[in-house]
Amino acid sequence: MIIDAVITAGGIPKPDDPLYPLTQGRNKALLPIGGVPMVQWIVDALAGAACIGRVVVAGLDPAEAALESRKPLAFVPNAGSMIGNVQAGAKAVLAQNAAATHVLVVSADIPTITAEMVDWNITTSLETDHEGYYSLVPAALMEQRFPGSRRTFFKLKEGRFSGSDMNLFQTSLVGHAHPAWQAIIDARKNVFKQAGLVGFDTLLLMLLGRLSIAGAERAGRDRLGVRGRVFLSRYAETAMDVDKPHQYELVRRDLEARGRQV
Repeated sequence: MIIDAVITAGGIPKPDDPLYPLTQGRNKALLPIGGVPMVQWIVDALAGAACIGRVVVAGLDPAEAALESRKPLAFVPNAGSMIGNVQAGAKAVLAQNAAATHVLVVSADIPTITAEMVDWNITTSLETDHEGYYSLVPAALMEQRFPGSRRTFFKLKEGRFSGSDMNLFQTSLVGHAHPAWQAIIDARKNVFKQAGLVGFDTLLLMLLGRLSIAGAERAGRDRLGVRGRVFLSRYAETAMDVDKPHQYELVRRDLEARGRQV
């Protein structure tokens, strides 16, 4: 199956953000790595993936970004939030291809991903029929691949994990008025509303590290009405996002040592 991808690239660090001294009011996706904007590495990975058709960049001005792609590339304006950019990108995908059933959503700040990782994520996701697919990276894998990255991990019954920033969704979930979508938007900054979405019992289990992956899937189905699947990724790169200056330096050195494959 050929899937279209949406890159969420609308993040502009504010003065109190750790990356502000590097970005100075500009979009984080435009931080330079190896002579090109950080987001160009994401475009390269998607353009090289056999499973990807078109690419939509949400949140960047095309003239300012000046991106290159071997596959069709479109832009939509910044919708003001990550969720808003996902929605805008998904609508752009459907405008180009009304028959699109899935969309791959990729954050612009995981530049170490490769085409192989993109194809693996899609093919692994589509082994089952769900509305959404969310992958987790084990802490040990992350620390082995990126020592000193100081990622934030959350604890589940199966261990400690980071959440991937490359995930597949059915367009019926992200592109249309799915009842769960507005609830997620409304709750994104309120812990009590979040607890209301998943239930205080589920929230307590998560805080205690006793929530299992299967339990998280059930909570999504029972409380949000979303048929979701959670699986473990074999690639730490999908969760190695750039949130702090030391993480930017880490991925910059990693990519410049690798070299860009055009």
